Amino acid sequence: MSTGHANSSKDMLSRLENMVLMAADLPLAAIRQQIASGIEIIVHLGRLRDRSRKVLDISEVCGYENGEISIRGLYAFREEGFENGKVIGSLKKTGELFRREKLLRAGLSIG
Repeated sequence: MSTGHANSSKDMLSRLENMVLMAADLPLAAIRQQIASGIEIIVHLGRLRDRSRKVLDISEVCGYENGEISIRGLYAFREEGFENGKVIGSLKKTGELFRREKLLRAGLSIG
């Protein structure tokens, strides 16, 4: 588990690529393949207009395809209103987990 600073899940992957490129002379394809195989889930936290921090999306890194890291959204924050100066909303499911087998091998149930 780690933290990083970015504006979205996709932006975090791009920042990781750039950090590796600054430190090592490796082909971009090799860097992307390593990132795609080493990261499974990205949880993006952000600050809303009421200055609160919320989980804005949860994405799964699905692999490396056609020269790009493939990600799939699992949950996204949906704003439902604004009351007493506070943003009201919740995480809504937007997709299905692609890599279920690893969780099942670890003994976790998937609902």
